[in-house]
Amino acid sequence: MKNLKFILLVLLTAILFVADVVYGSVRIPINELFSGDEVYHNIIYNFRLPKALTALITGAAISVAGLVMQTLFRNPLAGPYVLGVSSGASLGVAIFILAGGMLPAMFVESGWGLVISATLGAVLVLMMVLAVSFRVRQAVSLLIVGIMFGQLSGSLVTILQNSSDPDSLKLFVVWTFGSLSAVTWNYMWVMLPIVIMGLTIVFTIQKPLNALLLGENYAQGLGVNVGRTRFLIITAIALLAGATTAFTGPIAFIGMAVPHLVRGLLQTSNHQLTIPGSILVGASLLLLCDLVCQLPADGYTLPINAVSALVGAPIIIWIILKNRN
Repeated sequence: MKNLKFILLVLLTAILFVADVVYGSVRIPINELFSGDEVYHNIIYNFRLPKALTALITGAAISVAGLVMQTLFRNPLAGPYVLGVSSGASLGVAIFILAGGMLPAMFVESGWGLVISATLGAVLVLMMVLAVSFRVRQAVSLLIVGIMFGQLSGSLVTILQNSSDPDSLKLFVVWTFGSLSAVTWNYMWVMLPIVIMGLTIVFTIQKPLNALLLGENYAQGLGVNVGRTRFLIITAIALLAGATTAFTGPIAFIGMAVPHLVRGLLQTSNHQLTIPGSILVGASLLLLCDLVCQLPADGYTLPINAVSALVGAPIIIWIILKNRN
C-alpha cells in the first residue's frame, strides 16, 4: 500500500512539474514542449524550467528541514519559519544586501555571498533556540522562544532597512515577498549542490532520527551519539533552509505543514519513509502554490510567500483541531 502511495506521489509531482512549465502568462501547448520552436524554447529553457526546478528543490528542502526540526525539538509546531530560522536567514540576507556596496562585485554576483550570509543567519538563530531547548522542555514555551528570536531578527532587519539607501531597500523588500523565478541557471548550480549536501546528511542519519523520536535518553541507550547527531541535524537544517531562503526568500508554513501531511498519509513516523515522502509532498505542494501564483491575468503573479501561507496555515489549523484531544 505504501509503495502505491509513493508511486502516486511521484506521478502527482511529475504532473504538477509539467503543468508549472506549461502554464503561465504565455500558454504553451504540451505538444509544443519539444517542437523546437525558438520562442517556446527560450521561454521554457530560460524561465519556466528553472522556476519549476526551484519550486521542486525548495519544496523538498524546507519540508525535510521542518521534519528533522520537529524530531530534534520534539515539537509538532517546529519549522524553519516558525522557530525563527527563516528570520535568521533573512537577517543574514538583509546584512548582505544592505551592506553589499562594501563587498567585491564578484562575491556579490556569484550567489555564494547570499548563501553564506543566509546560512550563517540561520545557524545563529538555530543555535540560540537549541541552547534554550536544553533549559525549556515544554513545546509551547520553546515555540514562543523561537518566535521571540524571530522577532529580534525582524527588529534588526527593520533597523537596517531604516538606514539603507532606496535601491537596496527595494531589492530587499522584493526579496521578502518570495520569488521562485529569481533563480537563474547560474544560481541553480549554487543552490542545488548545497541542498543535495543537506539531504545527503539527513539520509545518512535516518536511524538516529528514529531513535530520537522516543527521547535522547532512549537514543543514547541504543548507542546513538546524540551530540554528533544533533550537530548533523543542525548542519542539514542550516544548509537546506539557508540555501533555499537565500534565493527564494522566506516561504511560510510549508516546512511545518508537510511533515504532518506525510505522517498522516503514510501512517508512520519512520524517517526511512517520511523523508522521501516529505521530499515528494513538499515539492508537489510548492509546485501547486506556484501554479496558484500564476492565476492573475495580464502577466501579474502573486508573491509565493503569501500563497504558501494561504495554503499552509489552514493545514496547520486543521491539524491542531484534529489533535486537540
